[in-house]
Amino acid sequence: MKRRLALMIGGFCLSPLPQANAHPHIFAEARLEIVSDESGMLSELRNVWRFDEFFSSSVLLDFDHNSNLILDPGELKEIGDTIRESLGDYDYFTFITKNGAAAPVAKPEVFNADFRDNQLLVFFVAKPKEPVKIEGNLSIGVYDPTLYTAIDFTTDDEIQSIGSALSACTRQVVRPDPDEVIAQNQANLTEAFFNDPNGNLMGQLFATRVEFKC
Repeated sequence: MKRRLALMIGGFCLSPLPQANAHPHIFAEARLEIVSDESGMLSELRNVWRFDEFFSSSVLLDFDHNSNLILDPGELKEIGDTIRESLGDYDYFTFITKNGAAAPVAKPEVFNADFRDNQLLVFFVAKPKEPVKIEGNLSIGVYDPTLYTAIDFTTDDEIQSIGSALSACTRQVVRPDPDEVIAQNQANLTEAFFNDPNGNLMGQLFATRVEFKC
């Protein structure tokens, strides 16, 4: 059960066809709060993900050990711990870039899980592994680099910035047009691209992100 959840969340597709990896299989609506502290550093990225009902029902079936059709606190903790471990190779779907250079995130202390209205919710806080000062050009995105999971911010208001350092920056939410992305990268979207064992970073091309100029 844990392996199945890790495979599903972590972005691995069991189908041998390269086309199967070219579109999402799991969907989640997201909210992100980007927080700067009083010293002008990026302090926290507060994530909330609400997964689609189909995926949520499969998680319920796998982790409802006492078959009461309710995810008890212990079962929810097991789900959160499993997702936390499985996303380690994917930077917890949370990506920070400062002046063009990647700033890795540290392993979140905890993933909290809940189950409401037949949907799985996950809450966690990501922090930069090394200090990131709010200056220059800062880009932050939450996405699955393999595109197996679609992380969707339904409106720009679902991405909030908190703190005076961020308030002093100009901010833009970037939503790439899928047709333009495909047209611009047509030469690279080959079978070898999709079968690349090191991952193809397809999700990065389509991901919604917020850019700050400070």
